Amino acid sequence: MLTRGLRSKNRTENLIAALDLGSNNCRLLIARPKKNGFKIVDGFSKIVRLGESVSSSRELSSSAMERTMKALSVCAELIVKYDVKYGRYVATEACRASINGEKFLSRVEKEIGITLEIIPSHEEAELTLIGCRTLLDNSCAYALVFDVGGGSTEISWVRLGSNVNPEIIDTISLPYGVVNLTETYGTPEISSKQYEILVGLIKNSIEPFEKKHSIKTKIKAGKVSMLGTAGTVTTIAAVQMGLKFYDRALIDGSWLDLSSIRNICENLVNSNFVKRASYPCIGKNRAELVVAGCGILKAICETWQASRLRVADRGVREGILTKLSELAIALEDTSVNKSYQCSVAQLLVPKTKRQNRKHGSK
Repeated sequence: MLTRGLRSKNRTENLIAALDLGSNNCRLLIARPKKNGFKIVDGFSKIVRLGESVSSSRELSSSAMERTMKALSVCAELIVKYDVKYGRYVATEACRASINGEKFLSRVEKEIGITLEIIPSHEEAELTLIGCRTLLDNSCAYALVFDVGGGSTEISWVRLGSNVNPEIIDTISLPYGVVNLTETYGTPEISSKQYEILVGLIKNSIEPFEKKHSIKTKIKAGKVSMLGTAGTVTTIAAVQMGLKFYDRALIDGSWLDLSSIRNICENLVNSNFVKRASYPCIGKNRAELVVAGCGILKAICETWQASRLRVADRGVREGILTKLSELAIALEDTSVNKSYQCSVAQLLVPKTKRQNRKHGSK
């Protein structure tokens, strides 16, 4: 959360916020709590490539940190502007994998006033699932949910049920994302040979997960729905639709059949940087990374050949907002037991600050 000194003095409503600092993007959402979810008030997203070179150096680079500081400053301004009451701000793979990640986040807190916490990969997967759960097909017994990030790829094997919330049976976090794979296998271009090596690497990495849960067998029996989230799948969906401008309302919740995924990925992989950048929904910022994303997606879809894939333009931030909204509503409900409200209030204070209320909630 922001320090008290940075907060606006004119609070008009109890807004909530979620910030997800990943290896490629810095993303913020501000929302109004509702009994059945939340309503987005404002948001911010910026490609910062914080995870640049981390796979080789194990350190966040100076240039990457400076780019990220600028983006986080914008986030802080928005949080102050809307006088956010409750927020949770998390960092993922880039900070998990780097030896100076904690030091960088301490600098962020000191200079900008945002307290970010590094969350483990299993919690990242849990928050992604919560954020995407309304898109899951509860007529199926299971779901395979994957999140292709900048520095890692999370895959969750999920049990579904019409009367219960989805439950993660198991999850795997691969230390491969679009940023570090692009750096490893070629930038700005990945050769055809290197691309196939990349696909093989991902297939080999997920094979033990497949053997453990016999997911292929359940897919053939029609018991599994697949859902993909993050930039790669949303980009493929936008290309399929031929969008001149990215439209989340059209992308989120849409479907991709495997033949379309295969054809679009093949076309992008066989195009050069300039051609890929010419796609309105790819542009120069993503043209370098999308090939690695296609490789990860190809490996997943060839290993688990479901007939189609649900596309989600949501994830960690929406998962955080869902939980914050539930807690905020409970805290402000006068019919709720006071002792329960006190325990809820504790949950709304960032874990790292429960012992030091200087940066706590209002």
